[in-house]
Amino acid sequence: MEKKEVEAYSWIARGSLRRAVIRALEKPRIVSDIYKEAKNYNPLISLNNTSDTLRDFEKMKIATCINPKEKVGRIYKLTLLGEKIRKEL
Repeated sequence: MEKKEVEAYSWIARGSLRRAVIRALEKPRIVSDIYKEAKNYNPLISLNNTSDTLRDFEKMKIATCINPKEKVGRIYKLTLLGEKIRKEL
């Protein structure tokens, strides 16, 4: 793994909410569906936590929004980096 990958992996591994969100992103999904799936991994997660985590994932190039102009129903998917990390978890 490269340094960037190691840093991103470590950052996700340290956060139970981040781990829940990355596990829920096995395929492209809207935020509410990601939240519902992530709740199976961490019952304490909220919809707001999910949205915040996805924004952080975008900043770190772990996930991307494939329809960013939409105000409602934004679809997120993992980048190659995100998929690598998800497989490792």
